[in-house]
Amino acid sequence: MFFEQMHPTWRKWLATEQELLESIETKVMGSDIVPPATAVMRAFASDPLEIKVVLIGQDPYPTPGDAIGLAFAVSPETKTPRSLKNIVTELESDIGIGAAANPMAPDLSRWADQGVLLLNRGLTTLPGVSGAHLGSAIGWEDFTLKAVKALVERQPVVLMLWGNSAKSIKDELSGITFVESAHPSPLSARNGFFGSKVFSQANRKLSDLGLEPIDWSC
Repeated sequence: MFFEQMHPTWRKWLATEQELLESIETKVMGSDIVPPATAVMRAFASDPLEIKVVLIGQDPYPTPGDAIGLAFAVSPETKTPRSLKNIVTELESDIGIGAAANPMAPDLSRWADQGVLLLNRGLTTLPGVSGAHLGSAIGWEDFTLKAVKALVERQPVVLMLWGNSAKSIKDELSGITFVESAHPSPLSARNGFFGSKVFSQANRKLSDLGLEPIDWSC
């Protein structure tokens, strides 16, 4: 199921990882998970050839109903999680724009529509338990690393690395363009996310690569 949910180009690029993904699916589908199984691979549903930014987080919001398969994003009717509120706070501080499009529920799918891959290192977790599916026993970090490698080997992209789990991926890659910060969660936002200016940094690096900047309003 998970492999078939990916865009055909992703399936072509990651054909050698089908067995790994099927193994992950077997492990996580034995219990309730967030996001719902139909949304787990949503980040991979679009054409990777259109991606120019990869925003990497840790794992999905653990509260049932919050996670929708795109890192840090929630559905419009969901109460905004504190991490997402902190993202909007930094966005407004950095470049003066924030949740103008939908102030009641920031819509990060607008970023995805412009070529931002909203990717967590782990694509599932247990309801109410952060980080439940991180670690080598499941295999998500291995799969997402290979996906990012497949992407950066084929086209110029900017990696946005939020938090230690995301930052760890840069040690496995070479010749990449990236910006990094602390995670926007309430536990760490004041230790390096606020004031990081990650959005303006990313747009400058996109311009350096000859790519159009992102309209970060959400």
